[in-house]
Amino acid sequence: MTRLDSAQWQRLMDYLRENHGPICRQWFEELEPVGMDSGWLEIQTATNVQQNYLQNKCLDPFNEAAQHATGALVGVKFVSESTRSAKQPVGVGAATSTSGTSVPRPLPDYMVGDYDADQMVLSPDYSFDNFISGPNNRLAYAAAVAVADQPGTAYNPLFIHGGVGLGKTHLLQAICQKILNANPDYQILYVSCDAFMNQFFECVRSGKMSEFHQRYRHVDMLVIDDIHFLADKERSQEEFFHTFNELYQHNKQIVLSSDAAPNEIPKLEERLISRFNWGLVAQVGKPCFETRIAILKAKAQLRSVEVPDEVIELIASRVDTNARELEGAITNLIAHAKLQNLPIGMDLAREMLGAEPVAPRNNQVTLQAIIDAVTNFYNVKLQDLQSRRRHKSITEPRQICMWLARKNTRFSLEEIGGYFGGRDHTTVMHSIKTVDARSETDATYAAQVQQLNEQIQQQV
Repeated sequence: MTRLDSAQWQRLMDYLRENHGPICRQWFEELEPVGMDSGWLEIQTATNVQQNYLQNKCLDPFNEAAQHATGALVGVKFVSESTRSAKQPVGVGAATSTSGTSVPRPLPDYMVGDYDADQMVLSPDYSFDNFISGPNNRLAYAAAVAVADQPGTAYNPLFIHGGVGLGKTHLLQAICQKILNANPDYQILYVSCDAFMNQFFECVRSGKMSEFHQRYRHVDMLVIDDIHFLADKERSQEEFFHTFNELYQHNKQIVLSSDAAPNEIPKLEERLISRFNWGLVAQVGKPCFETRIAILKAKAQLRSVEVPDEVIELIASRVDTNARELEGAITNLIAHAKLQNLPIGMDLAREMLGAEPVAPRNNQVTLQAIIDAVTNFYNVKLQDLQSRRRHKSITEPRQICMWLARKNTRFSLEEIGGYFGGRDHTTVMHSIKTVDARSETDATYAAQVQQLNEQIQQQV
């Protein structure tokens, strides 16, 4: 095996930073070139999670950078210390499991092909070290750490719920990574709820339910993201009920995330609601100003980029929705600076963020005026409108609130959705379309909407 000289390795890393900056992370400094052999450049990672992530998410940029640095048509393969010592080929069987760790037993045939695309790859970014704990998520964070330290005994199941981009997935992946770092042979299955249902129906169709049961009921920990998608899926709920029972009875850890608390998921069987509440149910909420500052600093540090404190504070004051939006702001800021060849400063940040929101004048409709009118008319409470309840008595006034807010205020779709329980812009768009469509066919409903609209406009 030919060693890669330090100059070539430096050229490779410089090329990545220059041409593929968004993928670069501080932990890339831990990577080490092993050498070149038969057209392959082996790069060793510090952990199996890093290896699996790079192999699945960053292979093409590294191939491009390696060819640039060496001047040869080479390919990259990532290895960890454990896979090198085991002389395991990268990218087959155990090395590409959903858990990011080796799986001693072979994968059944039905997990080949389309199944691979559904696997949840752990991101090294989503560790406990990179998670910012604040008043909005302190209980969920503490519970996640406890589960990672004592899986199967601390809180089982652990059910984390909250709006989009508030850190649910981060905590789920942090649990997986901490356990795997301590015990690489620990069997973790980490999938989305959609993947669970798709695999279930595929195995029913192909008559391979024994393989499905082997996969889901013989692991040390089952982690499922977005479990609320089980709503109204009777056969999937039945299957998950038995899977849950089998794991729980054998003290296997179960970790679930959802956009709503168990009793707020519509059309979810009572027996599942009861089981989801057996352990600990923890909510994550919108971060406060101080937490947003800490999140922004952590995201910048992860990318090895220095951002002035005044810029951090400006972004934190303008982006108050969730961690995902904050991360996007940092990514956009770095991209703007690179494209324009400018230092990261206040002028660039203001340009990126756009014009500062205009405070409503005395003759402008406010969200509060809309909420007061709608809650009084329908005899509902604001906390109902912001909840995950989907009963018609709640969804109808909530949709009308969103329609009125879009028609009479300058708030964006994201801002409106965020106010009504952390919903995303697609939910707001759906609400607006629903109100418009029903108004065209239901004269009584249209008159009510128009009456509310005139009422709030008369107030200003």
